[in-house]
Parts: sequence; structure tokens; C-alpha cells
Amino acid sequence: MDAERLIGAGRVALARSGAALDVVAEAWQAQALAQAIGDQLALHGPQELRTEARDLAETGARGGTSPDHPSLRAGGIRAARLSVVTDARSALTGLGVLLGEVGIALVSVACGTDEEGLYWQCIEAIDAADESNDRVLGMLRKLTEQDEVRERVRETEKEKERG
Repeated sequence: MDAERLIGAGRVALARSGAALDVVAEAWQAQALAQAIGDQLALHGPQELRTEARDLAETGARGGTSPDHPSLRAGGIRAARLSVVTDARSALTGLGVLLGEVGIALVSVACGTDEEGLYWQCIEAIDAADESNDRVLGMLRKLTEQDEVRERVRETEKEKERG
């Protein structure tokens, strides 16, 4: 399945999460998706992103995934269905939005719980989502920089042809 469809499914699932543990499970799902997208881009993505993509995969892997959580067992880890990242920029942009939404939802859960264990679980998941989002933003900046370099090269070549 395409990365953008999985990101969309994650956003819908997060929006439908009512219980605190469901929000935490969706945070784990998002981290697993960050790992999968990072792995996919490290193998098949633009050459200039491969190192950063490996870093994203490693960060996603450290996101505190708990495959024994009942919500994950019921539907499985969505990221396992990732087969292709057709548009790196679009996938990274969508992943960044998802990770931001996960962070906001986790803050809400952390602020609303009296359970110390759940609170700290949320804090760790917030940190993981934030770190993954930082990696995503760095990759998007790199893509933008590469586009600007290519555009300058094209402009220079056009100038040489005219002049």
C-alpha cells in the first residue's frame, strides 16, 4: 500500500481514537510508519535523502512500539502494509502532519490522566514523535535545497545558451 494512503488511514484512526490507550496505540502506529517510510526511502528514495531516511527509520524504531497492545493486535501494525513511497515530498509532508497531530493528541491525554504510568508513556511518545518530526522536517528542507540547486543550474545553463 502507498505511504500516503497509510498516513491517511493513521490520521483517520487517530481522529476516531476515544480512549487514552487508543491514542497511545495510534502514536505507536505513527512511529512504526515513520520507521517503515524511512526504511523505504533509504532503499529506494532519492539519493540525497538516503542517510537521513536511515536516521528516520532508526528514530521511528525507538518510538516505544508495543506490539502486544490490544489495539495493535486487533488490526495489526498498519506500517507492515507499506509497499511503496511514490512521492517522497508528499509522503514526508503527510507524515509530518500525522506526527504533529499525534503529539497534540498525546499532550491532551497526558494532561487528562491521573495515572502516572500512562502520563510517562505519553511523555515518551511525545518525545519520540517530536524527534521523528524533526527528522522529517530536515528531509523536507534537504529536498527543497536540492530543488533550488537544480533550478540554479538550469538557469545558469539557459544563460550560457543565450549568451
